[in-house]
Amino acid sequence: MERGAKSKAKVEARPPVARKSRKGDSSPGRQLEQRLAEALEQQAATSGILHAISRSPTDLDSVFRMILANATRLCAASVATLWLFDGELLSSVAHQNASPEFAEYLARARIRPGRETTTRRAALERKPIHIADLLSDPDYSPPEFQRKEKVRTVLSVPLLRQDTLVGVVTLWRREVRPFTDRQVALVETFADQAVIAIENARLLTELRARNRDLTDSLTQQTATAEILRVISGSPTDIQPVLDAIAESATRLCEAFDASIFRVDGNQLRLAAHHGPIPYGPVGEFTVPLVRGTIGGRTVLDEQTVHVADVQAEMEEFPEASQYGRQFGTRTSLSVPLIREGIAIGTIHLRRTEARLFTDRQIALLQTFADQAVIAVENVRLFTEVQERNRDLTIALDQKTATSEILRVISSSPTDVQPVFDAIVRSAVRLCGADHSIAARFDDELLHPLAHHGFSSEALKIVERMFPMRPGPENMLGRAALSKAVVNLPDMLADSMYSRDFAMAGGWRSGLAVPMIRDGELIGAIAVSRREP
Repeated sequence: MERGAKSKAKVEARPPVARKSRKGDSSPGRQLEQRLAEALEQQAATSGILHAISRSPTDLDSVFRMILANATRLCAASVATLWLFDGELLSSVAHQNASPEFAEYLARARIRPGRETTTRRAALERKPIHIADLLSDPDYSPPEFQRKEKVRTVLSVPLLRQDTLVGVVTLWRREVRPFTDRQVALVETFADQAVIAIENARLLTELRARNRDLTDSLTQQTATAEILRVISGSPTDIQPVLDAIAESATRLCEAFDASIFRVDGNQLRLAAHHGPIPYGPVGEFTVPLVRGTIGGRTVLDEQTVHVADVQAEMEEFPEASQYGRQFGTRTSLSVPLIREGIAIGTIHLRRTEARLFTDRQIALLQTFADQAVIAVENVRLFTEVQERNRDLTIALDQKTATSEILRVISSSPTDVQPVFDAIVRSAVRLCGADHSIAARFDDELLHPLAHHGFSSEALKIVERMFPMRPGPENMLGRAALSKAVVNLPDMLADSMYSRDFAMAGGWRSGLAVPMIRDGELIGAIAVSRREP
């Protein structure tokens, strides 16, 4: 902040000079414009890749080619390759600008993690490897083709899912010219996006493969089609899917009712129910996760439990026997919901007469259990993707706003008004506010700098506030007085806030942040909403 302030003062002290735009211009303004242009180009590239992933989640080849094309272009690389790891060997799955000889080598190459090349070492150490001059580095033994390709500067970045190696992306230049920190960070971002694409494709492939396995009979196909239709219609809502599964299980397995329980700590919580046998409310009714209940035994042993008459099993299933007498049930069949080898719940059929379920019905219930797990995983996957996209969208919006403000700063180095106009506009949009105002402090009073979103009537009220002495009666004055962030969910509920002022202006909630330079107050900015 101090360096920026001195730089600005220095600019203002010079007389204006007509500047010519020319290639190689190294002025601070030109450098800032270049950095902003690079940042926007990088944002566009990463956004385009994420869009391609969401549009074609199983088309990894197109995503890999797009990643390498952007990496070579934005990082000024000669060649780029992407390798995938199968747990033992690395194999090339995509390349950019490779010569025919190199492409032929890549088609055959299967390499192990090691220290001979940057690709192998990045895989071995699971961290980026950046060599300024490969041929002069004694630690490396590049293959002959790299010498023929005149490879000099090399960057290899591992693809990691948590701590698991997925692959490596490698860029090189034919001249000695190290990659910048910004370019290394950009390649790391591309590597993360490649992992997202691979993981999405893997999850979707597993879901499709599992669905294909659930078509053993016409009855199962019919039930699967119906339930999968519900899943596709409710990608983020598990309840319609579980309700459909419970209904289909009751009908197709000739049960009197079906219930689905999910593990919740040391108990099983009812997640769905269909049938006339009484149960407690869905989401509220629970049974203990113990071996004496049918569902508890199913989850703890992670296997199917089939009892001909629970009322007669007082020693083996004491709690289940009590429930049987309470609800009038006899035969029970329970199948675990298994996800990644762990039981996360159970699907449970009951009959009021002692009549065992057939093998076909048991197999069908296991199919329904698999579908319930698919539904749970599908909702989890969609929720994670939505959250990830939401976070990326928010980050992109914030970076775009920052870039816009920096562009205004670079184009108006001696005029703060356009800058503050851009700031208050961005504050309203990104904070979901109705109004925004910025003010400067002259060591005694606050004076308005910029505002956005106020009606003409509200603006008259705001104008009467200034010049303003810092104080607790309003947002700006309170932030200036305390030199701290002030966040009021409801101004009318704050005893120190001017109720008449809030009512007259038509605002209820607000957020104010002081502008601090070297510990001294220079102003404040606030946003407000019409509702608490």
